[in-house]
Amino acid sequence: MPIENAHFSQAEFDRRIALTRASMADKGIDVLFITNPSNMNYLTGYDGWSFYVHQGVILTMDGPPIWWGRLMDGNGAKRTVWMEDDKIITYADRYIQAPDIHPMEDLASHLRIMGFGDQRVGVEMETYFFTARAFAVLAEGLPNATIVDATTLVNWVRLIKSNEELKFMRRAARISELVIGRAIELAEPGMKKHDLVGELYKTSVQGEEDSWGDYPAIVPMLPSGIDATAPHLTWNGEALKKNEATFIEQSGCYRRYHAPLCRSIYFGKPPKDMVDAAEALTAGLNAGIEVARAGNRACDIARALDVELAKVGIERPNRCGYAVGLSYPPDWGEHTVSLRAFDETVLEPGMTFHFMPGLWMDTWGIETTETILIREDGPAETLCNVERKLFVKT
Repeated sequence: MPIENAHFSQAEFDRRIALTRASMADKGIDVLFITNPSNMNYLTGYDGWSFYVHQGVILTMDGPPIWWGRLMDGNGAKRTVWMEDDKIITYADRYIQAPDIHPMEDLASHLRIMGFGDQRVGVEMETYFFTARAFAVLAEGLPNATIVDATTLVNWVRLIKSNEELKFMRRAARISELVIGRAIELAEPGMKKHDLVGELYKTSVQGEEDSWGDYPAIVPMLPSGIDATAPHLTWNGEALKKNEATFIEQSGCYRRYHAPLCRSIYFGKPPKDMVDAAEALTAGLNAGIEVARAGNRACDIARALDVELAKVGIERPNRCGYAVGLSYPPDWGEHTVSLRAFDETVLEPGMTFHFMPGLWMDTWGIETTETILIREDGPAETLCNVERKLFVKT
C-alpha cells in the first residue's frame, strides 16, 4: 500500500523507526523480530485478525521494516502496511499448526539469508504471540546467533504519543463517552445484561460521524453486586437488580487506539460505606490528576489517590493504572509504566494512562476511571468528559 494511503505520515513512521533503532543500538541488537501485533502495527501499519498464527516484523538497522507472515495474509499486508510489496514475505500454509514443521523454520532461513545467522537477534520473549515452541525452533534454526530478550523494546518507544496518535485517541475517547452515556441512559432493574451489552456494542461500533468504532482489545466488563468484587467478570443473561451496584468498563477504539473509561451505577439507595468510598474515590482521582504533571513520577499519582482513600479506611493492594494507547486483544495496556507506589518513572508530555482505581470490596465493587494525558504544563488532561461520581438510579 503506498504511503499516501497510510493512516499516518511518512515522517511519523520514520520517527517511530528511528527511536526503535536507537533502542536496538543501545541494547546491542543487530536485527529485531517482533510478534506483538500492536508493535507490528506501530512500525508498519499492519492491521488484520491474523495474530492467532505466527507472524511478525523484521527490523534491521537500515531500510524499511519487513512484514513476515502466512501466505493468505500477505494480501492483507499489501492492503495495510506502508512499505512496498517487496518488503512483504510469506510462508506456505503447510507450516500452519503442523506437528512436524513450524513457521519459525522459514523465518530462521530468511534471517540466515539476510546475513543475521551469527548476529544478535532481538525477540519478544514475554508476549502472548511468541510461544515456547516458536522460540525453540527459531533458536535451533539460528545456532550461531545470540538471541536477546527485547520484549518491551517497542512498547517503551510507544509510551510518548505523537500529535497524530493523540488525534486517534481523542476519537476513541469520544466513543467511550457515547458508550458510557448510553449505559447510564438505558440501564435499569430488570434489563438483561446481554441486552445492555448488545446496545453498548452497537454504540461503540457506530461511533459518531467520522469516528467509527473498531473492536476494542478487551470486551465489556459488567459485573454486579457480589460479582463486582471481581474486576474482570464480563456479562451474562441475568437481569440488573435493585440494591446492587454495576460497573461498566469499556473503551472506544479508533484505528486500534483506545481511551478506556468506567462508571458505576447503583439502583436504589446506596449504603453509606459505598457512598463514602465513591466520594473518596472521586477525590483520589482528582488528586491524582492534579499531580499527574510532567516532571513528577508515576508513583506520585498512586500516592495521591491512596491519601484520599485512607481517609475512609480503604487500602488498595493493586496498581491504579497503566500506560494505554494502541493495542490488540487480549489487553489494551502497553505493558510499560504502572501507576503504583514504587514505579519511579518520570512523567513526560505525551504519555497516556488509564487511571483506574477500582474498589473491589468484600461484598460490592465500584469503578470510576479516566484516560489521562500528561501535558506540557499543568495537570493531566482527561480525554473523556463524563462526570466522576457513583451514578444512582432509583
